[in-house]
This record gives sequence, C-alpha cells and structure tokens, in this order.
Amino acid sequence: MGRIIAVANQKGGVGKTTTAVNLAASLAAGGGSAGEGGGRRVLLVDFDPQGNASSGVGYSRGKVELSVYDALLGDVAFADVIRPTEVRGLFVAPATADLYAAELELIAEAEREGRLARLLAPIVDRFDYIVIDCPPSLGILTLNALTAADGVVVPMLCEYYSLEGLAALVDTIERVRRVLNPRLAIDGVLFCMYDPRTNLTHQVTEEVRAHLGARVFETVIPRNVRLAEAPSHGKPALLYDASSRGSMSYVQFADEVVRRGAGAGPTPGTGAGEVVS
Repeated sequence: MGRIIAVANQKGGVGKTTTAVNLAASLAAGGGSAGEGGGRRVLLVDFDPQGNASSGVGYSRGKVELSVYDALLGDVAFADVIRPTEVRGLFVAPATADLYAAELELIAEAEREGRLARLLAPIVDRFDYIVIDCPPSLGILTLNALTAADGVVVPMLCEYYSLEGLAALVDTIERVRRVLNPRLAIDGVLFCMYDPRTNLTHQVTEEVRAHLGARVFETVIPRNVRLAEAPSHGKPALLYDASSRGSMSYVQFADEVVRRGAGAGPTPGTGAGEVVS
C-alpha cells in the first residue's frame, strides 16, 4: 500500500508547495534508493486552491479539465482526475480556484473530515507514495489531508514567527491523531530557505531540535535561485536544473523521507505546547 504524506503548514511562504512538488518528483525519479527498477509511482495531490503545485508540474489553470474539486464534491472518480507529468512515474491530481468553494460546501456534509481519505482509498495501492500539498490554513481542507495521511512533513523558515505557527500545527496534528486518524505521524520538520550565515537560523534550529528532537529532518533546503525559477517554467527543479543545490537537496531529502517512513509511527508527547518558549 502506498504511503500518504501531507505537506502542511498554515503559514504561507515557507516552501510548502516547493517541498511538495520537489519531494514528489525526487521520489518518482528514484530519490531514496528506489533500486534497479529506477523510480516509483508517485501521485502529487494539489489540495491548495491556488493551484501552484499543479502549475509547478506543467498544469496551469487553463490546462485543467477535471480537478480535485470535481472528485471532492462531484460525481467524478478520483482516478479520472489524475494526469501524467514530464517526470516519469510522477502523476498529479490538479487543483483550480474552484477548490475555494469546498471549504463552504463541505460544512454541511456528514463525515466531511474523511472525504479525501475515502476518495484515495480505491487508488492508494496504485502508488508507492501520495504527496498532498495542503493549503496555508488549518481549515477543513487541511483537516481532510491530515485524516487521509500516514505522515506529515512540516516545512518551516528559521524565524521566530514560524515557531508560533509550528506549535499550533503540532497541536492540530496531535488532535487529529487522537480523534480521527490514529496512524498519523509527524514525519518531521524541514527547514527551508536555510541560511547558515545568520545567528537567527542557528537559534531557531536549536530550539526546534530541542523540543522535537528526531522529528526534525537532518536535510535542510538552502536558498537557491534555481528552485525559485523552476515553477515559472512549469517544471520541478530536477527537470529545470538537476545539478543545482536546491534540486540535490530535495533528492537527499527524499532519501531521508524513505528511510524514516519505513519505521514511522504515532508520535505522542512531542511537546507541542513547548515549541515556543
């Protein structure tokens, strides 16, 4: 059965979509020692109404005929929404701005938190990994993603405001695990746009590691121009510039995700309320 990973942070501008796109592409391309057969089958689910993950793999809004919204609130099977990408083994379930309406339309639905999990259930065995790009909020869409997921990757910046947001997110993850999804695990926190030259970077890194310990990824993603340029070309960094520091960092990150995922489990007692001192 494929492993479902939600990439989540309620703060915008922290590298969430960049992480979802490039993690999915790196896994599909063979990151994480896929073996002789090469890469894996990976599905990128764009669950953010902004649709940036979709455009980041070549599906701008004008190219999307059926979207995640059509499966979520229509009569369309999730399998019918899925499209191939330029990366061999990587597929996408694209999003459009229609998904904004889902927040309101799902309110009246019974068992609304589990809608995405039920949609993914028939197809999860077709993929090695399913990576969900969550919206920058802790609303019903993110709650659906967490209810469907096996693990959560939390991208964050080395800034003190990010610490406050991290505490709220970890608390939400723990609540979802207790009430809705007992298999949910915090795979780890990923530092993005990492600049080792500043004292603030080291201070925030040390504080997060002190409270979350092994739930912080060893890999960090540096500030990198090529990473920032790739989405405007509708390509993951691996296709845009595979030799860039950003691309190579995500390949390394994919390897760490694979190694951690093999033994991941529920993570009670992560000190959610103590992340901010």
